[in-house]
Amino acid sequence: MAGGPSTVELVVAVANAGGVGSFGFAYHHADKIRSDLKAARQLTSGPINANFFIFLPIEKPSLQICSAALQVLSALPGAKDIQIKLPKPPFFPNLSDQLEATWQERPEILTFHFGLPDKSVIAKAHELGITLGINATQVGEAKAIETSGADFIVAQGIEAGGHRGIFEPDGIDEKLSTLDLVRAIKSVISLPVVAAGGIMNGRQIKDALDAGAIAVQMGTAFLTCAESGASAAHRQFLLGEHQRGTELTKAYSGRPARGIVTEFMQLMRGKTTLPFPIQNSVTSAIRKAAAERNDGEYQSLWAGTNYILCKDENVVELMQRLEQELRAA
Repeated sequence: MAGGPSTVELVVAVANAGGVGSFGFAYHHADKIRSDLKAARQLTSGPINANFFIFLPIEKPSLQICSAALQVLSALPGAKDIQIKLPKPPFFPNLSDQLEATWQERPEILTFHFGLPDKSVIAKAHELGITLGINATQVGEAKAIETSGADFIVAQGIEAGGHRGIFEPDGIDEKLSTLDLVRAIKSVISLPVVAAGGIMNGRQIKDALDAGAIAVQMGTAFLTCAESGASAAHRQFLLGEHQRGTELTKAYSGRPARGIVTEFMQLMRGKTTLPFPIQNSVTSAIRKAAAERNDGEYQSLWAGTNYILCKDENVVELMQRLEQELRAA
């Protein structure tokens, strides 16, 4: 949900409908985080989650690699007349600054993607009464999360849309399904587990709960809700381009992420990319221009494998439907 879809309206609507409204704050600076949390709190007393990335330290690649990556992007049909340039360091927001704004507004839940936050962060969250969860894609990561002192684990299966939360982006990815991952983690770890990845309806929620999860985390199903900040093209592809399917790609951001197959993804297969999040910054001009002309082929259309189950509805309608399906499952 980072980058735009998780609007104040969406978060508030989910929280007011009985769920946990989640902000994707990975790329946001402190002022935006503070204002969004404050605005949401004025409109709901329901639980709010603030989600952040753990960015790994990176150095600017060699001139040769940078030149090759820029040439590849500049040659794309969808990049015509677009100025593509390298960002200057720092390449990502300062997590301490982001969290300082978060501490001031005190959401009920704080979650992290791509790794473990510093122990001082976990201690501070607990001091303020904030429940803290961390994403895991395999059992080894879940064990590290348990040792860290976190309160729960988000088990992200291979079906999940958006960025793969693996700690080491170039490490071995076991690519377990959501249900298999939940079962594997629960067999060796006592922490509560939240299931994430490919969950779109009440039957799938029931399957996740039966596998040992205490709750589920859903993203793709909410992208086509009226309150979502997803672009018009993103919605159109989710609702109407069912034949495309999804795949994992590093082309947009430099880290594996699952989205609907686009012309950009097809043309970038096997091509040189820059490390995350430099690649994300470099491609931002292409994606922004594509959004302005409503061209889905050059936007990052993040989606889980079951996106064909998306519906054109609002949050209340979706939440009511999920409850009815869960009861009937």
